[in-house]
Amino acid sequence: MSDLGSEEFEEEQEADLGEYEGERNEVKERHGQGKARLPNGDTYEGMYENGRRHGQGTYRFKNGSRYIGEYYQNRKHGVGTFMYPDGSKYEGDWVDDQRQGQGVYTYPNGDTYSGDWFSHQRHGQGVYTYADTGSKYVGTWVNGKQDGAGELIHLNHRYQGKFSNTMMLGPGKYIFDIGCEQHGSYVQVEQVILM
Repeated sequence: MSDLGSEEFEEEQEADLGEYEGERNEVKERHGQGKARLPNGDTYEGMYENGRRHGQGTYRFKNGSRYIGEYYQNRKHGVGTFMYPDGSKYEGDWVDDQRQGQGVYTYPNGDTYSGDWFSHQRHGQGVYTYADTGSKYVGTWVNGKQDGAGELIHLNHRYQGKFSNTMMLGPGKYIFDIGCEQHGSYVQVEQVILM
């Protein structure tokens, strides 16, 4: 093995500690404005406090995702925008690295959800708009699913009633634009398929 080959081999074995360029505090921690390339290839440019991302910043993931917003103690916290590699995007509140509070999520197919979030899921009051039809669900969400009082609004009619686990369930009514109403109740029926 040549000397050159040996040196290349040793360099590959060294741990990549990343790079940092920016302000530091009196104990040499990252503090103030700075730029970093992390060992995994991600980059961050923004504010630091005592060695942690803290304040406004932009984090670029090597997979193409990007977060622009507020940090607190190294976690997404406050208001921020996260752009995903599939083209989807979330703009809104963050708490402890999770979508939480008010926010708007735009899905790759153009659908949108605007409303309450809790622990990364649609939870509370919100509006989901279907891009292909223009239909909307306006109502309550529990753990990411339509659940509780809601209204499904279509081009020339709407349904008002209860939802359970994304399904219409219980009493409700259809209201048609021509002035007619149809009242009734949805019940879940198990189907048996004969073969």
